[in-house]
Amino acid sequence: MNIDFTVKKIAKIFNGKVIGDDEVTIKGIGTIENANKGDITFLSNAKYINYLDKTNASAVIIDNSLTIPKKYKPTLIKVVNAYESFAILLTEINKANILVKKGIEKPSYISKNAKINKNCYIGAFSYIDENVVLNEKVKIFPNCYVGKNTSIGSNTIIYPGVKIYPNTVIGNNCTIHSNSVIGSDGFGFAPQENEEFITIPQIGNVIIKDNVSIGSNTVIDKATIESTIINEGVKLDNLIQIGHNVEIGKNTVIAAQSGISGSTQVGKNSMLGGQVGVVGHLKLGDFSKYAAQAGVSKNTKNNQTVIGSPAMPKDQFIKSYIIFKKLPSIVRQIEELEKKLSNLQSK
Repeated sequence: MNIDFTVKKIAKIFNGKVIGDDEVTIKGIGTIENANKGDITFLSNAKYINYLDKTNASAVIIDNSLTIPKKYKPTLIKVVNAYESFAILLTEINKANILVKKGIEKPSYISKNAKINKNCYIGAFSYIDENVVLNEKVKIFPNCYVGKNTSIGSNTIIYPGVKIYPNTVIGNNCTIHSNSVIGSDGFGFAPQENEEFITIPQIGNVIIKDNVSIGSNTVIDKATIESTIINEGVKLDNLIQIGHNVEIGKNTVIAAQSGISGSTQVGKNSMLGGQVGVVGHLKLGDFSKYAAQAGVSKNTKNNQTVIGSPAMPKDQFIKSYIIFKKLPSIVRQIEELEKKLSNLQSK
């Protein structure tokens, strides 16, 4: 990651207070243990406070809550939340590296009917179909396909190999990582009397609203009719399957290898762990949490945590698990009682 910021410039990003030389130039990023001269790092845990006198980093973003020792080497940037500020810095650096990309690389195909903002970037071997609209500062990296009638909002980044099917709507400030597929057919097949299946045409689309992040190799199916909707602020990990006509509530996060079956509504501000499976046509509550590998087969309430497969509320699962762990000893006790009862009956 290329960096060329002064400490003064970095501190302005998150309104930090500089203690030391604010003209120090930062060229890289490292951990507080392994950083080199010219690097910046962060410190939010008092456990590592002694590293302030050992680190080779030129600057450290540090929590206001931590007591600074008498001996320390780097320039400090004091902030309310060092971890959050470091994340903001990484975001700004990443933007700076990406924003240098401009223009249209060749060979690429761009339809004459496409509307491309002059500040966009389109990488080589990309295909932009009819009536596509790319708004300000959209970045489309090489080997991407954008189907006809698709609209992509400002400052959205489409990484290499992404395939966006026709009629998709993508909002502002979104990120779609490599090899994801947006708008493929939903899994719709009708059984016939001869035990074969015929395909149900999928004529809807996908709508992705603002500030959504989609990981690599994730697939979002278009709706059979109407729209599959990913609401504002949703964060999807790698390798996720979102079925047709699903709606994901705003600010929900879903970890890798999870699958949401068709026509399910996932509530806002929810958290789904890795490998969660959700059956179709459910309504899941807001502010709910789903433990890794949960198999969700029923509607859930707001502010609920569910665990297990089939999934159940956390308190029920814990009570059941206590009993489940004891099953081997309970079986032995039952067998012993059966022997004693058999002996009594024989007497």
